[in-house]
Amino acid sequence: MMNPVKVIIKREDFIFAKRLLWKMRNKETRFDEKKFMKEGKDYLIDYAEKNVGPLDPSKRAFLKGLLIGIGVIAVASAVPLINSLNPEEVTLKKFPWMIIVNSDGVPIEASKIPVNDPEILLFEYPMLGDITFLINMGDENNNPVEIPPTNVLIPQTGKTYYFPGGVGPYKSIVAYSAICQHLGCTPPEIHFYPPQYFKPGGVVPDFLPPSAYQAAISVGAKSVIHCDCHGSTYDPWHGAAVITGPTVRPLPYVQLYWDPNTDYLYAVSMNTNAPPIMDHTSDLEGAAYLDSYNENTECPKFLLSKGKMPTDCYTSTQDYGNPFQGE
Repeated sequence: MMNPVKVIIKREDFIFAKRLLWKMRNKETRFDEKKFMKEGKDYLIDYAEKNVGPLDPSKRAFLKGLLIGIGVIAVASAVPLINSLNPEEVTLKKFPWMIIVNSDGVPIEASKIPVNDPEILLFEYPMLGDITFLINMGDENNNPVEIPPTNVLIPQTGKTYYFPGGVGPYKSIVAYSAICQHLGCTPPEIHFYPPQYFKPGGVVPDFLPPSAYQAAISVGAKSVIHCDCHGSTYDPWHGAAVITGPTVRPLPYVQLYWDPNTDYLYAVSMNTNAPPIMDHTSDLEGAAYLDSYNENTECPKFLLSKGKMPTDCYTSTQDYGNPFQGE
């Protein structure tokens, strides 16, 4: 079978497309595919203008070109759009220290992150488009549970790497890549199944095969991260280790730091001994820096005072919604 063709485009167009996709999937700014199929170009341009605008003539031409080049259906699904683009990469010298804020720019407080929340809460780190789950782990009664350090096996190589465990007041908060390590599927196809939804069966994108459920039970997992695209299952209790294939690589984790004085959370590093994010040769390389990344300071370690809002070196969370709604 032939490999898909990669379309090389200008960096600024790729960054624009990534920002557009981020907004299209956000619960608060969800892209209306039915309206787009009805109105076409006019709806797409109006949506982009409102959410990632203002649009200059080059961005308008880029959107029109997408409609002509890959069609309405591909733009509506958004993922084929991004996967077809292949810009030149940029490199970080070191992992940046980023405070995690909400969509209004206010720092997230660890103690206020709901335990076992079925809502898909994501942030980007260390680069634009590197989406990451932020999860507060808990038991069947929604009490926070400490996630201990462990060594994670890489089935692909047989090697292991160290996972330092959870952070926060109960050491229950973890952050794992939200891009499946098999073929790169993203939420909602891959998402967290908290204890209240951890059961075999269901309907896509919430289908957990009985075999994956039994495999999770056998390793002591009370909840999982599962990908409905091809069935890969990961153990968030043990560093997002592989429970079932076809993936042969665990989900990379983002190292978090919790400041007990303010209750703020920071994304500070990744483990270079772990497999890199899907389609990356290194987690220090990517398509573009985050908007708030300061290229002059390279975002060194800092601790923000309580009540302050950062002006740079931050990463914003986005709520992709509850995939279990209606169940």
